[in-house]
Amino acid sequence: MKDEAPIHMYPKIPPTKQRNREEKFRVAKNVPFWHFIANFVFPIMLKSRFYAAMYKGKENLEKCDKRFATILYANHNNWWDGIWGYYLVHMIIKNKRFRFMIEEMNRFPLFQYIGCFPVNKKSAQSAIKSLNYAVTTLDTPDTAFLLFPQGIIRPPHFRPEIFQSGLAFVAEKAVEKYGGINLVPIANSFMFLRQDRPEVVSEIGEPIVLTTKRTDRKEFTQELQEKFEKFLDNHDKQISLGNFEGYHYAYKQKLHWWRAIEQKLKSIGIKEEE
Repeated sequence: MKDEAPIHMYPKIPPTKQRNREEKFRVAKNVPFWHFIANFVFPIMLKSRFYAAMYKGKENLEKCDKRFATILYANHNNWWDGIWGYYLVHMIIKNKRFRFMIEEMNRFPLFQYIGCFPVNKKSAQSAIKSLNYAVTTLDTPDTAFLLFPQGIIRPPHFRPEIFQSGLAFVAEKAVEKYGGINLVPIANSFMFLRQDRPEVVSEIGEPIVLTTKRTDRKEFTQELQEKFEKFLDNHDKQISLGNFEGYHYAYKQKLHWWRAIEQKLKSIGIKEEE
């Protein structure tokens, strides 16, 4: 039997560019009924796959300029990034107005009603249309716009960090139109720690309050990229050292019955040794 050819798990070409076809543009809306459904379903989905989710750095959001909207930008390494991003904004940060740009939104059209809108990377013109629309959503201080500046899914711990120009573009346009914008980095890790199921570890970094338009977008993108890479590297380093100081649980589930028995047996063994 011949070995199967290796599967390329992380293509460098965005899905919408591969398909090379037009897709319907959907304007983001906030419909209470669909937020109710999302607030019910997404936590169930997360808890069915992850034993716990923890976060730190929420206090850094207090350093944001309350006059401006906020762009949250995070690493994009797996399918769960969007679901966790929604949970983080709604259940932890608790921004009232969530905005999220999804590349293959034609597969999830109902997401339009929980603040999502599509981006088609078939051409530069199509992508710019979505980025310009993103700028119009940043008109109120209670808006949190989640963005993955890499533009495509990258392998975990991929280096060097590579940003596309979308983050810098939206930030500069927001400064022009509204006078400023808050840029907040978020590092997300999905990993096995001490339990039989993986856990989510999320860190919110210190904001960059941008009130002056940068003259060189390429240079600004490079600067954001390098700062974010250092932030991710430190996040990973602290986890590798087992340093979870400052983290809070978003949720933590009870142990499965076989793990509970294991813990009980371990405690009995320790008492006998004493």
